[in-house]
Amino acid sequence: MQETGNSGISRISVQVSLGGYISRTESDGVSVSSGWMSADRFFTDPQFQKRYDEVRISVFTPKFTLVPEHFFEPLSAKALLSEVTDLGDRDYVAFDTVPELKSVLVYSNTIGESLSRVVAGTVLRSDGETAEVLPEIRYMLAALQDIPEYNKVVASFADGYLYLVIAQGRSLLLCNSFKVPDFVTAEYFIFLAMKKLQLNLEMTVVYFRTPLSPGEEMSLYRYFKAVDYL
Repeated sequence: MQETGNSGISRISVQVSLGGYISRTESDGVSVSSGWMSADRFFTDPQFQKRYDEVRISVFTPKFTLVPEHFFEPLSAKALLSEVTDLGDRDYVAFDTVPELKSVLVYSNTIGESLSRVVAGTVLRSDGETAEVLPEIRYMLAALQDIPEYNKVVASFADGYLYLVIAQGRSLLLCNSFKVPDFVTAEYFIFLAMKKLQLNLEMTVVYFRTPLSPGEEMSLYRYFKAVDYL
């Protein structure tokens, strides 16, 4: 997929899953997505032999929770996350502020740590610095600010999980992940969430941060106003 952008600076984003990665590069206003690539392609991928003005690296991890900033205490981060997901003995817990939502995202990236560490150590910024590895959901939340529509739906689908963020205007309505065996089930959870939140599918554009097959895209088009990519 190629799109024309307005910025002349070079950017790369890498989304890391258990089975591989997706890279998106933007240079001279042209954006290119690799689609899903297996992990063994990483070391021969020419996109990773360059430096970029901006580098974003995300990991698909369902181990996260969003906490209002006035309820958050750093020392309680692990306890807060363990209330909503099972944490292994080796799962480390980190957090990142989400100022636009006055919240703190508490998460564990351990599930995809091996490849993401390699990516972070290889794909450097122009100044030689490494980029922080954040959970995919963090960039989905950030994407809400760039969506012009009042109803905002952002989704990603990887490793048997649907990641879903829904907002109306500046109000966040849903931020969650759902374990799903296939895309049909992922669609079901999207439709169910929209119904519970009383949002009109026919008036809503759904934005995906992961590639869809032509059949998956057409299936969504039957219900939504449009399907787009971030």
